[in-house]
Amino acid sequence: QVQLVESGGGSVQAGGSLRLSCAASGYTVCLAWFRQAPGKEREAVARIATLDSRTYYAASVAGRFTISRDSAKNTAYLQMNSLRPEDTAMYYCAADGRTCSFVGSLFGYWGQGTQVTVSS
Repeated sequence: QVQLVESGGGSVQAGGSLRLSCAASGYTVCLAWFRQAPGKEREAVARIATLDSRTYYAASVAGRFTISRDSAKNTAYLQMNSLRPEDTAMYYCAADGRTCSFVGSLFGYWGQGTQVTVSS
């Protein structure tokens, strides 16, 4: 069983930055961030493979967001720069012990979510 605890959300003006954290307990091969805005479907944001630290990003955030991991703390981070109003959403950390993808249904563990609000 893996537990995920997210932190770091908040409100910021467009162009600003935030850093989200996701502390994981237990074995994982993949840590990822998803987001869901009101009335919209959940979308993948970024993921990192814990074995080789390979990272992948959604086109909408590439170049602005950076996912990283502190293996000693088993914590993933999402550094979000140049934030836009369209980045406003509930952000969820997800983890899995077998696969690493952008398919949300394949992730076995989810955090409670942290709200990110970007004002124009």
